[in-house]
Amino acid sequence: MLTTNPFDDDKLREECGIFGVAQAEGASALVALGLHALQHRGQEAAGITSFDGQHFHTHRAMGHVAGNFDRDEIIRALAGTMACGHVRYSTTGETALRNVQPLYADLASGGFAVAHNGNISNAMKLRRELVRRGSIFQSTSDTETIIHLVATSHYRTLLDRFIDALRQVEGAYSLICMTPEGMIACRDPLGIRPLVMGRLDKSVIFASETVALDVVGATFEREVEPGELVTVQNGEVKSIRPFATVSPRPCIFEHVYFSRPDSIVAGESVYSVRKAIGAELAIESPVDADLVIPVPDSGVPAAIGYAQQSGIPFELGIIRSHYVGRTFIQPGDKVRHLGVKLKHNANRALIEGKRIILIDDSIVRGTTSLKIVQMMRDAGAAEVHMRIASPPTRHSCFYGVDTPERTKLLAAQHDVAGMREFIHADSLAFVSIGGLYKALGEARRADIHPQYCDACFTGDYPTRLTDQDELAPADQFSLLAEKTA
Repeated sequence: MLTTNPFDDDKLREECGIFGVAQAEGASALVALGLHALQHRGQEAAGITSFDGQHFHTHRAMGHVAGNFDRDEIIRALAGTMACGHVRYSTTGETALRNVQPLYADLASGGFAVAHNGNISNAMKLRRELVRRGSIFQSTSDTETIIHLVATSHYRTLLDRFIDALRQVEGAYSLICMTPEGMIACRDPLGIRPLVMGRLDKSVIFASETVALDVVGATFEREVEPGELVTVQNGEVKSIRPFATVSPRPCIFEHVYFSRPDSIVAGESVYSVRKAIGAELAIESPVDADLVIPVPDSGVPAAIGYAQQSGIPFELGIIRSHYVGRTFIQPGDKVRHLGVKLKHNANRALIEGKRIILIDDSIVRGTTSLKIVQMMRDAGAAEVHMRIASPPTRHSCFYGVDTPERTKLLAAQHDVAGMREFIHADSLAFVSIGGLYKALGEARRADIHPQYCDACFTGDYPTRLTDQDELAPADQFSLLAEKTA
């Protein structure tokens, strides 16, 4: 099998996007639209669960939102004025319908559905304890751990049982939950994964990104704060803060790559921040060249910023076809190389004889960068310089991002000179961690905890990694195989 998307296959990937609607006629149709806007956050599978006042209804499927939730009979079957949905990326874990969310269970207090963006970093330990106590798991998802913790809690009300469950978990989570009484949305105390709240007439909407609110015509109200639970019940919205206050550490990579450029994250335009990162990169790592060329599509804003700051012309030297999905062809190096060009092709007339600067958002394994540099050389580029709009990715993420194990991260195995040699570029440079913070209007201080989770760059993990710490090095892949949130 060959995927003809060579530039996206070597990216860090958000594993999920979530969207929920309370108090809206045809709630599931709104959720389907919202999930369309979040499709970039998860392209393996999608699911929607609704509640009609009496019964919960669920439809989950492998593949994109389009094709699974654009048929009237499916949306009609998801009846009710409350619904939540989820899009999921594949991970190193099992690809199976049983792991597609929202997950649903009949508890003693009634139905309970949950959609989760993030990763519980002590899920394996909690799961072993729950199994010993008699819990029977139906999936390999860490999200199901939350359901069992709620089910086995000794507190009386469902809300207290839910809070009790969250106090036992570590890691990152943004959750949208549904019960017969209403909807609950929450973020972990550090706010690692994003979640926003909006309004559409009398409806309350929660989403991973503001762009999903835009698509359904909702008005952005505010972010769900780190450590906050927001309940929507009988038209009343309440905020609960059951956790001790700590300094937030939202994921910095939302600004670099994960979020759509037309989203607003922490009050900042993602597009503008990415341009500012490109400008910082031009200041820190200038090079004498003829053209600035983005790696489509994620490198475009940073490339614009680099070009504006450096005064070097911005040009589209790589043309992307938006009409090619996955292609299945016979193996063989020659045919594989031709298949790659179905998706992206060099603009030879522009590139030939030119000294070019390629701008991309990150380097993970390095295999993609190697292909891009070679594509430029084959098109006749005189020099190929690469500039990366993030610091070197040296550490794996355990907070809901599909990351290769550390031994497969190019920056964990080589210094920048070694990475340049690996990708065969004439020069290679990354924006510094200080430059990244500067583009965000911050200064990363050594005397305090940083304002963001930047562990993939620095190794400074903001929470305990219980499951990871308990594993011997030979078993580390097993942990990643269970990351299916």
